[in-house]
Order: sequence, then structure tokens, then C-alpha cells
Amino acid sequence: MIAFPNCKINIGLNIVAKRSDGFHDIETIFYPLSLCDALEVLPSTKQDGEDEFILEGMLLDGDPHQNLCMKALRLMRSVVNIDPVKMVLLKKIPSGAGLGGGSADAAFALKMLNAYCNAGLSDDQLKGLAAQLGSDCSFFITDIPAYAHGKGDLLEKAIVNLQGYTLVLVKPPVFVSTADAYSGVTPALSTLSLKTLIQQPISTWQHTIKNDFEKNIFLHYPIIATIKEKMYNMGALYASMSGSGSSVFGIFDHPVNGAHLFLDCFYHEELFK
Repeated sequence: MIAFPNCKINIGLNIVAKRSDGFHDIETIFYPLSLCDALEVLPSTKQDGEDEFILEGMLLDGDPHQNLCMKALRLMRSVVNIDPVKMVLLKKIPSGAGLGGGSADAAFALKMLNAYCNAGLSDDQLKGLAAQLGSDCSFFITDIPAYAHGKGDLLEKAIVNLQGYTLVLVKPPVFVSTADAYSGVTPALSTLSLKTLIQQPISTWQHTIKNDFEKNIFLHYPIIATIKEKMYNMGALYASMSGSGSSVFGIFDHPVNGAHLFLDCFYHEELFK
């Protein structure tokens, strides 16, 4: 069984309040992209009956058995019986980029294991499990544009029409940890909800929709601010850092030929979702 966990971007990100549990309340729009990893689930080939995890593609730091896919397996096994499995992850989505690659892998692992062992868990049940693995993991269970609030785990369907636009995504050689990103922000209530602002023409977003992480992160990593500026110089209708960074995306109403030559473009696509 194989699936392709895709990434997301954040259109706007307001940090609303510091919670008593140490997390933050936010509001953001999650929008899925087709850029993806590949994840395969097979029966384990180990004679001792242990699970296997193989990572290919981009290297990740840390113990492989602490990868979110393996955490998803252990969590799923706490509610359903699963024979030993082999999980192979081909990593294409960069980490520390604000694209939710690890969260997507975890959510897709839950969905795949649900099908693999015929557990029959509903999307709501899977979302409940996913929320235990990461604040944005639940989004990838249904994987449609969503207005997210609370820790990012409370989701409402968002009507976002980007059909026919081109998206350019740039990931500089910078890693921004979520902890570092939150350390430099001051929570504040927004005067207008993103649910309202996202319905306005994209040409207005530059002046109304912001990412609260940018101010502090741009000071520490000016290359990210430079990329955003270049996006606008190229004619982007809207450009922003995604999530807690470090990737930057631009939305254009025209093809962006040769973007990779000017911006060291990591990825671009026509948006039809």
C-alpha cells in the first residue's frame, strides 16, 4: 500500500493568545499543495516480528523510530490490532519550512494503517488521533482548504478559490524551529477574522492578511524577507512566509517562467484545487 502525503501552506497566521497548557491559540488558513512525500506500508520482513522503518530521500535528524510515522503506528496500535509492518518514507518535503511535511506523513500513516488493517475508524476518529501527534496533523485527514483555530486543530471548511493561479514556493537554506518562531511573538486578537479577509480579492491580501511570525523571523533570517520582496518584484498578487517558516510562497495571476533562475525556486504549480 502506497500513498503520497502532500504539504500545505498557511495563508495568514494570527497568534491570538498564549494558552495555559503552554501552546498558543492561532487562526490560519491551511491550503493543500500537490508537492508530496511517498509513504509505503508493507508487512514486516524481520524474523523477530519487529516493525521496520526506512527513510529515503532527504535526511532527517534524530532517531528514526521517533519519526512521526512510527509514532502514528504506535498510537494506532493502541486502539486497533496491527501486525508488524514495514514503513518506507521517501522524503521530498523539506523540514523546518512551515509546510507541514512531518504532520502530513503522520496523518497519512494513520489513514493508511486504518485501511491496511480494516479498522474502519471514521475521519473524526482519525482526526482525534492525529491531534495527539501535532496541532496541524488533523488537517491532513480530510486535506481540503480549512480555516484553523485553537491550536490549529479546530477546523472549518474554507472557501478559497485559487483556480488558475500559479504558486511559486521557495525554501532557502535556513531551518526555523517552531519553538524559536514562537519565542519572538506577542499574541494579540485580530480586528478582522481571516474567514472574512480571505473572501476579499487576492489583490487586497497584501495589505490585510499577515503572518505574525514574519516580523521576528525576518530580523534573524533576512534572506527570507528578501525572497518575499523578490516575489512582489516579480508581480506576485500575494506573498508570505508559510507557517513558522522558512519557505515563502507567492501567488501569481500569470505563468512564472524561469522563476527558478531568479529565485532558486524550490517548487511551483498551477493551482486548481
